[in-house]
Amino acid sequence: MTSKKNNPRILLTSGEPAGIGPDLIIKLSQIRHDYDITVIGDPELLSQRAKLLSIPIKIVIASENDLPKQNTSNKILKVLPVKLKTNSKPGLLDIKNVDYVIDMLNISCKYCLDNKFDALITTPIQKSIINDAGIRFSGHTEYLAKICNVDLPVMLLACQEFRVALVTTHLPLIDVPKTISSERVTKIVDLVIKEMANKFGIKRPRITVCGLNPHAGENGYLGKEERTIIEPVINNFIKGGQNVSGPVPADTAFIEERRRETDVYICMYHDQGLTVLKTFSFGETVNITLGLPIIRTSVDHGTALKIAGTGQAECSSLLAAIDMADEMIKNQQCL
Repeated sequence: MTSKKNNPRILLTSGEPAGIGPDLIIKLSQIRHDYDITVIGDPELLSQRAKLLSIPIKIVIASENDLPKQNTSNKILKVLPVKLKTNSKPGLLDIKNVDYVIDMLNISCKYCLDNKFDALITTPIQKSIINDAGIRFSGHTEYLAKICNVDLPVMLLACQEFRVALVTTHLPLIDVPKTISSERVTKIVDLVIKEMANKFGIKRPRITVCGLNPHAGENGYLGKEERTIIEPVINNFIKGGQNVSGPVPADTAFIEERRRETDVYICMYHDQGLTVLKTFSFGETVNITLGLPIIRTSVDHGTALKIAGTGQAECSSLLAAIDMADEMIKNQQCL
């Protein structure tokens, strides 16, 4: 693993080939940084995208058993090659390249599990085209958990203002209430407490749990999940000495006073917390998967097909994801 003398070894996927993932990687190569980054993807795709963006780069081909040492110039891209199934054009999805995207994820995860790299950073993929290819795919979070044999991963998004962890992730709203259970909420709160210590150096995190229903159920008149599921779980953690509060109404959970008293929020469903977080800091938010045996972070945006290959893509969220992975690696090393 990483020594104190060396920077963490970061593996970066190039994402959906028709999206802005390749653009972000090319632009990143022009930004001064001290990270030891290896990209996984098709070298020819990256070379073509660099020419389209009029950005000069040099690509160095790497292999699992021959990883070049840290770059002396940011304009050099170390690339672990995975070949496209068919040529890709910016903005034009092609179902033939779905296997390429899946191959990148499988290989990347294996490299990290084998300690070839200290963290995995993912750029955006297009879930719709993967599902169109007959592969059931709800997101990076769930897919990487499956590869790592993890039953219940936790999606955590973080910005400078606050962090949000989710009890349910990519589900239709109609399925959310029946997915929330005492066992699930308990496992997620417990995992968040452990990962806040392991990855963020917060030994006794202040956790605010949101209710599911409007007004957190209004004492059972607007829904009973708070009284029958969420509140008893919170009370058990309080009895165990943990700093957990709630369930609080989501419409007032994120006011400034409460944010100052919260290290991480736990929200019941995707848009309950992420709408607020992305309003505060879209483009600088980091998507983190907790509970994996590897460190994985990602950008907070999608493939942006309409601007792929135009040079308009911004690297701010990718840089934030790399910074976050670096911080998590170093916190873990201090244990």
